[in-house]
This record gives sequence, structure tokens and C-alpha cells, in this order.
Amino acid sequence: MGSACYLSFTLFFAFSFITCTNCIEYLKLPLVQKNNPLSLPAQLLSSDTHRLSTLFAALHGRRGSLKSPLVSGASTGSGQYFVDLRIGSPPQSLLLVADTGSDLVWVKCSACRNCSAHPPGSKFLVRHSRTFAPHHCYDSSCRLVPHPVQTQSQTRTCNQSKIHSPCLYSYSYVDGSTTSGLFSKETTTFNTSSGRVTKVKDFSFGCGFRVSGPSVTGASFNGAQGVLGLGRGTISFSSQLGRTFGNRFSYCLLDYTISPPPKSFLTIGASKRDAVSRKLFSYTPLVKNPLSPTFYYIAVESLFVEGAKLPISPSVWTVDENGNGGTVVDSGTTLTFLAEPAYRQVLAAFRRRVRLPPVEGANLGFDLCVNVTGAGKVKLPKLSFSFSGKSVMSPPARNYFIEAAEGVKCVAIQAVKEGSGFSVIGNLMQQGYLFEFDRDRSRLGFTRHGCTLP
Repeated sequence: MGSACYLSFTLFFAFSFITCTNCIEYLKLPLVQKNNPLSLPAQLLSSDTHRLSTLFAALHGRRGSLKSPLVSGASTGSGQYFVDLRIGSPPQSLLLVADTGSDLVWVKCSACRNCSAHPPGSKFLVRHSRTFAPHHCYDSSCRLVPHPVQTQSQTRTCNQSKIHSPCLYSYSYVDGSTTSGLFSKETTTFNTSSGRVTKVKDFSFGCGFRVSGPSVTGASFNGAQGVLGLGRGTISFSSQLGRTFGNRFSYCLLDYTISPPPKSFLTIGASKRDAVSRKLFSYTPLVKNPLSPTFYYIAVESLFVEGAKLPISPSVWTVDENGNGGTVVDSGTTLTFLAEPAYRQVLAAFRRRVRLPPVEGANLGFDLCVNVTGAGKVKLPKLSFSFSGKSVMSPPARNYFIEAAEGVKCVAIQAVKEGSGFSVIGNLMQQGYLFEFDRDRSRLGFTRHGCTLP
């Protein structure tokens, strides 16, 4: 997800929209939660651990493993929230992982004309769209994506023909998985908040004709057909559309355990409820890490358990000169990961306050589990985050205590070894909050109000 090296080119995308007569209209995309990932905690831990190894490797630029300057850890399949993207003319619907920790939007593609082997929605069928076009290898946009290893060969081909030389991209992941194909442009179709249909022309995305490896195919990818990058980079979904609809996006992630899953939305731009709910938001500044510009960093100042401030050194939360440290808000990681010194303090505070029989949690992959069978209404310790900007987030206990087995609840927080990377606030901790990523003002807003509103 993070960048091993960042290509700081400026690119202005030309968009054409159906005229919007309502200046407060915004794009509204349903968020889909396909299954209950918490039913298999061991698989959940494995996916998140794999994802974090990808993030940390990207941050430290381990080029022996990572060959791409833009790598999405969402490809590990640990992101449980999906967006239905309608792309092409006529529109084809594809399910993509919603990922705040990557920039590129890419989909699985096929060039076949009669694609009986590919049921609708399994791949983007290029020949079925009249508006598909690859970027040329001379385009400035082509410099924003990583290219195949045969860079010199590609350059020669580009020099030989100025008409038929598409922009090729290639991404490699830590586990050897790859996606490669054409960096392209297409027409995308969206519904606005008023129900209008809006078409965006020349939207840039990766059209992956070759996708291989465990993290981007099969069950581990959870049935998705690609990744919807929402990061801070120029080519992300939020950057491309934000220039017209307002340079901010928001989402509310609703409870995993409700069946059928409740409907929530990813919105791009300002919403009609802004005037009413703006005063209900708490805001904290977004922090920039020059070595990892894609991620949404925030500054944690302290942690509290039952109102008691934990003795954690401020240096634990600081981004150092090597890009280590800090805290990332990530929709593609499920659990929350804390730097080891902070994790030890949280765990000790929980143990002192939990009045329930302990359960051996090692087999489940967690350090603290309790037996809640027959306990009635269970009271679990209250955890609070204090962020820069005098904002406080106090999520309900269900956001960090999960039912890992029948009658057993475990602390769904994991440790990150000191010096190994950053802390991560995952999507489970975010449940029930409306989050707004205000990129113009470089701030993150959150509130418990309005989370269920369409």
C-alpha cells in the first residue's frame, strides 16, 4: 500500500460531468460487507498480519520484495468493505475493495469479445465498452505508475510508434502476487445524492490483464475484482473525483455482526447534512509522512482506560526521521494495531479491570480472552483515544472486544514491535462512526451522529 518511492508528478485530469444544478450534490456509493469475517479469528489475524507486513515493507522500501512504488495491501483480502464501481459504456458493475491506504484504482480485465467464460461482474470486458482507451506511454500520467521490468524495451517501443504505444503498468506484492496491464481511462457512472446519474469521462485506472498470486485471486481476495484506492495521491479515486465534487470523502462502517448487513455509503464531496452535522464532528489534523505520502496519519497524544491516562511516552506516537511511528487510519485493516509499549499498557489496564473468568487465548491468536457465558450484561473496560486538536474518540467495547468463540470475548488489538512501523486504527475500531477525510483542510473528522443516514 505504501510507497517504496514516490513519484511526485502533477497531473490534471480532464473530467466531463452531466451538469449539476445543485451545488451541494455529492457522489454516493453503497458500501457492501459480503460476509462475517469475525467468524474465523485465525484467518482474520493472518490476513491483517499479512497486510501489515506489506505496509511496513513498502514504508521501508524493501525493493527486493516490493517492485512497485504504489502497492496496495488491500490485495491481501483483509479489507471487508467493498464498493460497486460502474465502469465503461455501457456500464459494467465491478466489486472493489475500499482502501484508504492505497492510491491506484485497478480492476481485473479481459479483452475477449464473446466472454461466456466470464460471468457478468467477474471482470471488466474491454471490448464491450465503446469508451475504453489506454493512456499513451508518452502521457505525463504514465509516469505516475510503476512499469514492467522491461523498461528499456518499453521505451524503444514507445519511440518507434507515437500512436500505438500504450502505458504499461506492473505491481508486485510481498507474497509474489502481481497485477499488470494497461494504465487506462474510461467513463464511470455514479448516482448523486439527489438520485441523478452522473458520468465521469477519462477516469484513470489500471486495467489488469494479468493477475496472479494468492493475495489477488481466489478466496483470499474475497471475491473482489480489484481495489478502489482512496489514498492521498494524485491518481486515487478520492483525488480524481474530489476536484469537482469537493476534496473530501466520508464513510460510515456499520456493525459486521448484523444480518443482513445494514446499508452504508461512501460519499465523495459535501453532503446535505453538512450544515446540520458539522458542529457535531470532532476534528484532528492529518499528519504528513514524507516517506509514506499515501497514508492518512493522525497524531495520538494519549490513551485512557476508564478515564485513567496510561503512562505511555509521547515518543511512541511520533514519526521519526526514518518514517517509523505515527498512527494511520486504514479502512483495509480490520483489527487495531498499537506500538508495543502502548499495547502493553492497554493490555495491563484491561486485565486489572476485567472481572470475568480468563480463557486461554493463545489458540485463538489473542492475548486476553474472557468467558462471558451466563454473565448477563457484560461490562468491559472503556478505551479512549486522545488526538491532536483536543478531540477524543471513545468507541464502544464491541469495537475492540470481539466474540472469538462461543461465549468467549477477546481483545481485538494486536502489538506492533517497536521500530517496526506505525500503529493502525482498523475498520473494526471505526465501526459506528461517520468519518470525514477533509483533504483541503488536512483534517479528519469523526462523529457518532448521522452514521446511519443515507
